[in-house]
Amino acid sequence: MKKFISILLFFISLTALSQEDAWVYFNAKANEKSYYDVPLKMLNQRAIDRRINQSIALDFKDIPINPLFVSQIKATVGITVMAKSKWLNALHVQGSFDAIIALKSLDFVQKVSFANKALNSTLASSKTSKKVKQKKTLLFKDSKINYAYGNSDNQIKMLKGDYVHQQNYTGSGKIIAIIDAGFPGVNTAQPFQRLRDNNKILGGYNFVGRNDNFYAGDHHGTYVLSSMGGYKENALVGTAPDASYYLFITEDNTQESPVEQSYWVEAAEKADSLGVDVISSSLGYMNGHTNPNYDLTYADMTGDATFISKGANIAFSRGMVVVVSAGNEGTESEPHIGAPADAFSVISVGAVTAARERASFSSIGPSYDGRVKPDVMAQGQADVLSDENGNIVSASGTSFSGPIMAGMVACIWQAFPNKTNQQIKDLILTSSDKFTSPTPEYGYGIPNFNLALGIQLPDLFATNQDVNLYPNPTTSFVRISFPATMKDGRVVFYSVVGSKVLEQNNLVPEQSVSLETLASGTYYYKLDFDTYTKSGKIIKL
Repeated sequence: MKKFISILLFFISLTALSQEDAWVYFNAKANEKSYYDVPLKMLNQRAIDRRINQSIALDFKDIPINPLFVSQIKATVGITVMAKSKWLNALHVQGSFDAIIALKSLDFVQKVSFANKALNSTLASSKTSKKVKQKKTLLFKDSKINYAYGNSDNQIKMLKGDYVHQQNYTGSGKIIAIIDAGFPGVNTAQPFQRLRDNNKILGGYNFVGRNDNFYAGDHHGTYVLSSMGGYKENALVGTAPDASYYLFITEDNTQESPVEQSYWVEAAEKADSLGVDVISSSLGYMNGHTNPNYDLTYADMTGDATFISKGANIAFSRGMVVVVSAGNEGTESEPHIGAPADAFSVISVGAVTAARERASFSSIGPSYDGRVKPDVMAQGQADVLSDENGNIVSASGTSFSGPIMAGMVACIWQAFPNKTNQQIKDLILTSSDKFTSPTPEYGYGIPNFNLALGIQLPDLFATNQDVNLYPNPTTSFVRISFPATMKDGRVVFYSVVGSKVLEQNNLVPEQSVSLETLASGTYYYKLDFDTYTKSGKIIKL
């Protein structure tokens, strides 16, 4: 026993000298009411509209970290602040074990969690690490789109994406954020010219370099973007060629470090604030760290144990769809999915061959707690892509099956703009070919987006023209008109910050609803029926 204690003390003395990664969680925020009163200080109008359309109220997670807490941590000798998360009210820091532990004495620090889990279990709560680099009047429009897909034909037609494109659902009006390793050549290469000419690259950020140069880094992100937004006639057409994109770098190719998880969460928070609809990420985290003490295990894949999976779940709770690659460890001794593919809310995507057979490298499920993972599959072997020089190339990995799927998510959401992110996710899963008999290798299988589109066709007798809430503006009441065939009517009014202020159920056609209890101002409303949903703004004079 004495020998064991001396070894333990020696271990502690060594850790006290080495540099560690940790998350420091705070127990409060500041000036909450001021942010709730003026939500545009936290989110742009498109982000607020996305919340209102899905009945998602602002909450504590949306409030920024107290800057005084950040400055006090930064001023601590021996501590370097690497990243921050308002959602988790935490900072990612690096420093010696002793310096980090000392932060627990600050009255605003709730807890400290080391990336090296052994330090949490023997001395100090959380875990983290990384795997890395897998690396209505008429529904059918008169003018159909028929792309010359070229060699990219199979990866789109496998998902029946061509049928969706033919109905003019090509991602237009939707915004996708790509979280990856770099995007060199996107500003110059020909397959991205269509995006550039139509101002579809909305911006981005390099979280690793802490600068605006996102046309840098590894070409992995360039390949990923090409699978969604690339366009070269008769050679390559992405699954969402008319979507808009933000490009975020969170992957540091010089090392494998847990800070990359924190960069990822920062990027997801930025995506939320910018009104993004879909997050696509081909990064995964399990093992292979520069410091093996930071490696994760299959037992960590429980849906929200890691910092990045917590962040991915929160991203979904803000109204976005999060699509991530399942991983390329199918032939390894540990073949299971990593984080954030294990997260409860994400759509994790495995890889199949052109013949719809699982690619041997594709990571398998289930999650450690027994949930179906991966969620769905798409072509991830011999995918047709563009490199940074504009050459049309072929590459394999769930890194590409994920974004191929993310592009289709944007297209189907364009077709059903009033659906919530959960409804879009459910629609995709239920259209998949193994939905009734999922397996650890395929999850729910390969989605059929044409089937999803057909099953969920809007009611031709319930269009925006048939459902009305008027007068607008109004002084005291509104009248709601809708076809008598529509049932289970309900209207909810929200303030500009997303708080529910009035609700009326069991609506009947031409029903009047009094707004006299509401103060003058702008409000959002959401009308729900058994087969139809409509949202909008109304002004109370």
